[in-house]
Amino acid sequence: MSNPHDMKAAKGTYSSFISMTKWAIPVIAIIVFIVVLLIS
Repeated sequence: MSNPHDMKAAKGTYSSFISMTKWAIPVIAIIVFIVVLLIS
């Protein structure tokens, strides 16, 4: 196991998570919008 206080690794993981979230939320919103249009 790595050191639980390894802030460098934690910041790297957090940064990649945030950048993926910035892309995932608009993509999911577009998919939901298309599905709603198809249903209605």
